[in-house]
Amino acid sequence: MIRILKSDLLKLKRKWIWFLVFLGPFGVIGLQGVNYGLRYDWLVRPENDHWKNLLNDVNMLLPLTLMLGIAIISSMTAGIEHQQNAWKQVLALPVTRMSIFTSKFILNLLLLAIASLLVLIETIILGLLLKFGIDFPLIAIAKNSFYPLLTALPFLALQTWLSITMKNQSLPLTTGILLALFSMYLPLLLPEGYEPLTFVQAGVGVGTIIFFLGAIDFMKRDVK
Repeated sequence: MIRILKSDLLKLKRKWIWFLVFLGPFGVIGLQGVNYGLRYDWLVRPENDHWKNLLNDVNMLLPLTLMLGIAIISSMTAGIEHQQNAWKQVLALPVTRMSIFTSKFILNLLLLAIASLLVLIETIILGLLLKFGIDFPLIAIAKNSFYPLLTALPFLALQTWLSITMKNQSLPLTTGILLALFSMYLPLLLPEGYEPLTFVQAGVGVGTIIFFLGAIDFMKRDVK
């Protein structure tokens, strides 16, 4: 498994995918930087919890950006083999299909985890630049940065599944874009006072199920 994952990582050298991993977090935090720069006196009032408000503002853009990132990254990592017609060579290696599928999923998850870590770091940097104080709520910032990814694991598993099994990436990308747009309105459907951890647990559970369904399908499918 480690050997396959290392091989998949090597395939990403000189690929635009690393640029996207850094661009997403920078875009989300950068836009909030512009927002606060233009409306600082309105947004930063003495009676406000500045760090809490910043996290809420970041969360307005993060889910959509994450969902689009999942669709694009999953398509790009699987597209390497599709573009080179290399799936038959990959499947001919002395490794199981389960290992190949798992490696792609872990690779996508790793790239998105790096992006989430960058969101955490850049959120702290932005707050410090805005003079919110050094007593920043690290746990709250970490939850705000990583909970969306854990909640979106079903989507990640689905996109990995579709991107690997379909040579034409238009359907996986279209599905990803539509679901990303739907995610913008998802908060309106959530009950008031909902517990984020509940959705994280549901995301991990449903994501695990979809992952195994995708792996089973991949093991049976004739991938070209």
